Amino acid sequence: MSEHIHKSHNKTLLLYHFVCPIKYRRKVLNDTVAKTFKEICLGIKERYEIHFFEIGLDGDHVHFLIQSIPMNAPKKIIGAVKSITAKEIFRLHPEVKQMLWGGKFWTSGYYVNTVGQYVNEEVIQKYIQNQGKSEYTKLHRNQLKLF
Repeated sequence: MSEHIHKSHNKTLLLYHFVCPIKYRRKVLNDTVAKTFKEICLGIKERYEIHFFEIGLDGDHVHFLIQSIPMNAPKKIIGAVKSITAKEIFRLHPEVKQMLWGGKFWTSGYYVNTVGQYVNEEVIQKYIQNQGKSEYTKLHRNQLKLF
């Protein structure tokens, strides 16, 4: 379960769902490559402030549930993940590179969506709309757990 990340001047809980297709939608993630892939991701976690809560491998694409800090924009997070995993998979499994002509592991695109742990878009929208209305704010502040 994700936890808030505490820094000297902020407290954050940023979760992202990424989906990254493999180049040409080739099914290269067999059991051996998948095991290596997950180990590489654990190494990324050690070096960067990128925490993997789930990694779902589906042969030709990968789903990630990732938590990070505000300084790591989604583009920076997925750029690091895609770059490091591609280099390491090609290094450790040269047979994968032969299956992906052109020397690229990933497509250039990806899907990203934010994930809310406590509330959804509608709750936040109502909370913001009712700022300054003391009864509503007092009633719902605990629900949002802002600070």
